[in-house]
Amino acid sequence: MLDELVPGESVRILDAAEKACRRIVDVLGTGPVALGKPIDWARDYRVGMDWPSAFARSIDYVNRDRPSDVKVPWEISRLQWLIPAGQAYLLTGDERYAGAARDVLMEWISANPLAYTVNWSCTMEAAMRLFTWTWLFHVFAGSNAWRDEHFRVRFLACLYLHGDFTRRHIEVADINGNHYTADLAGLVMAGYFFGEVGDARRWRDIGWSGLRAEIERQVFDDGVDYEASVAYHRLVCELFAWPALFGQAVGETVPTAYAKRLCAMGQFASAYSREDGTSPLWGDADDARALPFGGQKLGDHRYLIGLVGIAVGNDELAAKFNGSVSELIWITGPNKLAALSTALSRSVPSTAFTAGGVYIMRHNDHHVFIDCGPVGLAGRGGHGHNDALSFEARLNGALLVVDRGSFAYTASFEKRNEFRSTASHNTPQVGQEEINRFDPNDLWNMQNDAKAECVSWRSNEVEDVLVGRHHGYQRLGIKVQRTIRLEKETGCLDVADRIEGEGFRQLTVPLHLAPQVSVTLLGTRVGLQSDDREFIIVAEGEGWTLEVEPTTISPSYGVLVPSKRLVWRRTGSLPASLHLAIQPAPSKANSGS
Repeated sequence: MLDELVPGESVRILDAAEKACRRIVDVLGTGPVALGKPIDWARDYRVGMDWPSAFARSIDYVNRDRPSDVKVPWEISRLQWLIPAGQAYLLTGDERYAGAARDVLMEWISANPLAYTVNWSCTMEAAMRLFTWTWLFHVFAGSNAWRDEHFRVRFLACLYLHGDFTRRHIEVADINGNHYTADLAGLVMAGYFFGEVGDARRWRDIGWSGLRAEIERQVFDDGVDYEASVAYHRLVCELFAWPALFGQAVGETVPTAYAKRLCAMGQFASAYSREDGTSPLWGDADDARALPFGGQKLGDHRYLIGLVGIAVGNDELAAKFNGSVSELIWITGPNKLAALSTALSRSVPSTAFTAGGVYIMRHNDHHVFIDCGPVGLAGRGGHGHNDALSFEARLNGALLVVDRGSFAYTASFEKRNEFRSTASHNTPQVGQEEINRFDPNDLWNMQNDAKAECVSWRSNEVEDVLVGRHHGYQRLGIKVQRTIRLEKETGCLDVADRIEGEGFRQLTVPLHLAPQVSVTLLGTRVGLQSDDREFIIVAEGEGWTLEVEPTTISPSYGVLVPSKRLVWRRTGSLPASLHLAIQPAPSKANSGS
């Protein structure tokens, strides 16, 4: 039945399980890497550098002066790459998968004494391991390999210590984000796993008390996670959803307010997910998942709609997902999934998420995602970027305009700052000034300068129109206002900028193009081709010049893809205006050629 619902799923799983048994991983842009035996758990295999064996809190895992990235050993230690081995065992009963997983875990336990390697330097990592490791135990507990008493005792003792460590070193602050959420969710998972053993009930109580409070603090009432990132919205949504799923499994009821806010998160995922399963590159992204089961592409978040619906018992929401069921089949089982699948592929309307500051224009194959809200993490920055009034556009089924993504964190301070900067987003820039100023040595904070706001929003059957402004250049005596209009039937997208102020200023307005887009200059116009569809950009404004420049897009963490960007520049006195009209090219039959 698995392959009936997801053709080729068993082949995908068995192939991934074989790689896991051979200890071949591909994480965070490393490409396929053979970890070897024994695995070096403190190694960034991408650049061949290690962290020392020492007390975790004494280890400098940022290592600014070298290109190492601690996220690589952390990701390898989460052991999510072993999940296909568990799936393959459930499909085949082959003991080889259970033995391979046991051997890897024994190596990890031996090489990572409690609080004594870089893999204990961040509490979130211990919490995330609780997700994977408890699932692996449920899968393999009945196997011959996992009945070994010596292994079983060591594994369960280490797992219990993970729960205790997470509780003792929980990452609470005045403004919390996904780290604290992961810690709380991990405590709930460990608490359910150990039942009444030791402090397990206390872990559950601490975790659930915190989660109920944090979902109200971290998620706006319209469902947008306040870290201002699509990728982190996905992670945080999973972190809130899995404790609810586990609670359901043991007969507990999800609190009403919690379920309502979680459903809103699912609705936001439904709105930002495009018809082709891609999602915007809004804010930071480190590819993080809580429990990844499916074979859908990394940027396909549509399963979240079903996951949330199942977690809170909302069949109406669960039935709205329209993507691959590769993920959900491992959560619901084939019978319930077959019943839900009859209601797939409902149309999603244009939606204004006013609290989160996201405005999404949709109609048929048109999808425009606009940021006109807070910088992120309650004005601290966090995983948010300098993207006020920036947008991404997919028109007539062709992805045209994208933000650049995130690429890297501590591995390169220079690249980290470049990809979160104003110049890497599709929004006007004054000189080299940032919309929100930031210290290049502080990778996670920004000043709350922009304070973007919606002046007006109109959505009807004919068009969607957003007028937005931000205050990022108020310190320079400059105001920026942008109007974005989507004509729904034709797919014409108008972007009109008005920069007001006094003095002689250098202005730039960039459009970063999706990697598959080709560019042709047609006199004063620009021709674009994407996915066999052709478009024209017509620019109107006094004193502007256009250049086509090479750039790179980061579709996932650690990965760079070459692309192009269009940059309109103007040096002169203010005020200034620029109007860009992106429209489908007339067919040759209609143009007379």
